Amino acid sequence: MLKIGSHVSFSDKGLLTATEEAASYGSSSFMIYTGAPQNTRRKPIESMNIEDGKAAMAVAGIDEIVVHAPYIINLGSYKSNTYQLAVDFLQEEIRRTHALGVRNIVLHPGAFTDKDAEYGINRIAEGLNEVLNGTDETEVNIALETMAGKGTEMGRSFEEIAAIIDKVQHNERLTICLDTCHIHDAGYDIVNDLDGVLHQFDQLVGLNRIAVVHVNDSKNPMGARKDRHTPVGTGWIGFEALNRVVHHELLQGRPFILETPWIGKEAKTQRPMYEVEIALLRGSVPERFGDSFLSEIEMLSSFFAKRDIEQRAFVLDTWKLLKDDAKARKADPREPLERLYDLVLEANLFPDYSEEQINFRLIGWLAAKGL
Repeated sequence: MLKIGSHVSFSDKGLLTATEEAASYGSSSFMIYTGAPQNTRRKPIESMNIEDGKAAMAVAGIDEIVVHAPYIINLGSYKSNTYQLAVDFLQEEIRRTHALGVRNIVLHPGAFTDKDAEYGINRIAEGLNEVLNGTDETEVNIALETMAGKGTEMGRSFEEIAAIIDKVQHNERLTICLDTCHIHDAGYDIVNDLDGVLHQFDQLVGLNRIAVVHVNDSKNPMGARKDRHTPVGTGWIGFEALNRVVHHELLQGRPFILETPWIGKEAKTQRPMYEVEIALLRGSVPERFGDSFLSEIEMLSSFFAKRDIEQRAFVLDTWKLLKDDAKARKADPREPLERLYDLVLEANLFPDYSEEQINFRLIGWLAAKGL
């Protein structure tokens, strides 16, 4: 069975509520933080509700999940206090990950800030050596995440990832989290040459190291180095390309994790698209939503065809307009999905549906050619 799920919250009830949230989306895997990703405040391991959570996972048919390290960890920093905090806190997060029974903790490698890339590679490797040597009692791997290349962050190329791994003593405990938005934004053409990109990765790093795949569309064209996620099918990568990633024979057996943003006109009405994204990528839309969902996608196809709106052309033309025309962007900053939603709302096409339900059907329509 395809292991696919999303990032979920980790509340006061810990693993149990995280599992319940993931199951509500139809997940067969999920990713969590063990606390807020922006700070070091953590509840005791004993309060993480681990046993109840594992029981709920068994009921939901979830046998593998992933932990993500907090964003504040920067092993590439030249500042001694920032570096030491990163080492110490990552070691603690690894022990918490071990307590959860999880094998991989995803880590942004780090940023070299005021130094250079060579310094960053050496400093990150130094930190990883210290972290791994200090946590040899665990069986947790550090999954280095491929990055988009914004600012001075490292891991923006397969060569940088390979160079870091090569300098780490116990690198058998280093795995990789392959992020689709990040490698697209870093300049790897997964839309037109996924096989070539995977071959290049295999030659430089090794496909056997990939332990997790983050499945995200991108708001920016290939090589933009921006790292701005968007729901599946609403960005420059598109549903068909992401579907090929999820079902590629060389990537099977890994958990595929969505980190796509919540969508809604107002902050209080924003909702995740995870449930429909998972069903679309798994190929289980009728089972999840019923045959009427497909009929409603046909209604959308007819509705937009009368307005000469084609899925990919509309999405890409809108992003190009927002990127290249500052005047047009200021006059109408709406992103593709919001523009489509407004057209449907104006036509009163689904008068009894909530904003979330309409957006689910729009995501389905954007993926319609791949269904």
